Amino acid sequence: MRVPLAAGNWKMNLSRDQAIALAHAISEEASDSQSVDVVLCPPAVYLEAVCKLVEGTLIGIGAQDVFWQPEGAYTGEVSAPMVREMGCSYSIVGHSERRHLFGETDEEINWKIKAAQQNDLTPILCVGEHLEERQADQTAEVVTDQVEAGLEDLDEDDVLNLIIAYEPVWAIGTGEVATPDQANEVHALIRSILQDRYGTPIANGMRILYGGSVKPDNIRGLIAQSDIDGALVGGASLEAESFLEIIRGCGDA
Repeated sequence: MRVPLAAGNWKMNLSRDQAIALAHAISEEASDSQSVDVVLCPPAVYLEAVCKLVEGTLIGIGAQDVFWQPEGAYTGEVSAPMVREMGCSYSIVGHSERRHLFGETDEEINWKIKAAQQNDLTPILCVGEHLEERQADQTAEVVTDQVEAGLEDLDEDDVLNLIIAYEPVWAIGTGEVATPDQANEVHALIRSILQDRYGTPIANGMRILYGGSVKPDNIRGLIAQSDIDGALVGGASLEAESFLEIIRGCGDA
């Protein structure tokens, strides 16, 4: 049985004090969550402080991105060994904002997955289509290409340490959300790709999250679907009670 996962991507928001207060409020209820895995992804400059705050709890901390090289002359970048040393156990990789605002390629995203895994981080690989691609009936093609590129050169052991998040770009921060059926259709497609490459047991064991305007009032309809295993949450993760309600909703799976 796949344990649901609720991950909060705080993006470039909050002050240090606000980040600590938010993590504390979430940890008060979710620190020993058994039915749902909880991951918080603060801005890089707050990672160490939030890691220390949740130390000894079951809450995981993830970076929002990592660079693919362990060290070197890469001004402004943060490496996987650095975030691991701070106490992180996850990293988001290939978020649509990284792809489309910063021009990350599928090849670079694959390098980042490998770098994360080599440093005992679980990558959360994000995939998803733009509105014009959905309207042109290209969702399956776009998502398949992104998943296949992300999985390049990954063997079965690597894939066991990987989470995929389907985030339709047209639903991120827009208030729009894929219907549960629309989302589940793409999740099932992703699982079929995994099955073709790695076999049924691995495909059935992989957690695939949904992201894109996830809120307390829509999480239960999403999590009830057969292939949706949790949520990667943006704006609604910036308020403790909102995110806690999403965690509770994931627990209703």
